[in-house]
Amino acid sequence: MDLIIRNVRLSDRPNEKHDIGVNDGRIVAIEPTISADAEIYDAEGCLGCAGLIESHIHLDKSRIINRFATPSRDLNPVKTVALMKGTFTVEDVRMRAERTLRECILHGTTRMRTQVEVDPGIGLRGFEAVHSLIRDYAWAIDLEICAFPQDGLTNYPGTEELLVESLKRGAKVIGGAPRYDTDQAGQIRRIFELAREFDVDIDIHLDVGNTPDDMNIDLVLELTDAFKWGGRVVVGHMAKLSLLEPTALAAMAKRMTNAGVAVTVLPATDLYLMGRDQTHSVRRGVADANVLMAHGVCCSLSSNNVLNPATPYGDCSLIRMANLYANVLQAAGEQKLSECFEMLTTQSARLLNLQDYGLAVGKPADVALIDAETPQEAIAEIRRPRAVFKRGKRTVTWHRPELTPPHACSGHHH
Repeated sequence: MDLIIRNVRLSDRPNEKHDIGVNDGRIVAIEPTISADAEIYDAEGCLGCAGLIESHIHLDKSRIINRFATPSRDLNPVKTVALMKGTFTVEDVRMRAERTLRECILHGTTRMRTQVEVDPGIGLRGFEAVHSLIRDYAWAIDLEICAFPQDGLTNYPGTEELLVESLKRGAKVIGGAPRYDTDQAGQIRRIFELAREFDVDIDIHLDVGNTPDDMNIDLVLELTDAFKWGGRVVVGHMAKLSLLEPTALAAMAKRMTNAGVAVTVLPATDLYLMGRDQTHSVRRGVADANVLMAHGVCCSLSSNNVLNPATPYGDCSLIRMANLYANVLQAAGEQKLSECFEMLTTQSARLLNLQDYGLAVGKPADVALIDAETPQEAIAEIRRPRAVFKRGKRTVTWHRPELTPPHACSGHHH
């Protein structure tokens, strides 16, 4: 054995402590006590999980907020960024994306799907920059790219060729943003056709708006069935679900479960962008993932944008994002907070179709140790990691903050 992580609380049985034995990058034992000659790391009763999963983030357009004048309430952030994309170089995108990636890793993320924009305005510069990080950070994180057209597909000549090129160059997923296309249904259909042609999963930005009218989810459900793509389709945002009354939401959730369409909720961005037409009684726009999960929908919570016009905040902590979500949805109590933690871990793994995820014998030794005793405490108190391991090698160390009472720092007594 190479490594034993001692005294870990497992999320399904936090009252006992277990040892995790690692050999050759994989978990070989999880037992109350393991005795073997190996390097020892004492988790001191921290909560262990198989690493947090960032299922939807935009590394390529993170950290550009300082390039804009003070944002005004009526500016469309997508159009704002579109005007700037021509100035993005490979080096610029890589530098910003790398800073964000590193922060995600520091906060316990060991797997990530990042959305990357491809269109004639940015070309493949953003794709190349982010793609170059995959190998450079393989020691700490598994990173996959979802290539997508942010500013339109059917109405933006040259975009489809770039999408195809990025799929040929290793993008593992195809995405979309039909809201910004003159032919929304046309874009969605084309994305399904390309997904079938290249045998990739679909992860599409969907149904953000001020009313529940004209939802695109109906077409997505229809095409998921027609293309037999169930289990391979994710819809991100779905803010309009927050505008459905409970029986309509339940009916929609059942349809999504039956079709095999998963949902990623992006609380920070949806809170920041929704309800701008309102001066009071402002709608929140964050879909209730706990309700969706209760009806069998696979759900994740993610960061989406970090420090840009669509979300001018962010520290890349998924645990903080889950806490924000829980606050907004008033998701209190053991069951719901436990589900919030699952939406950063096991649910996200299912959503991304990860076969090799989990704190179990035979799985890769990806372990995040969170400074908490239970998943609920981690979310409620926004607890940080203490240490993170990727394939059995320590990648992150946090040092516990310490109080320094007066007698500790003064050399003389009065």
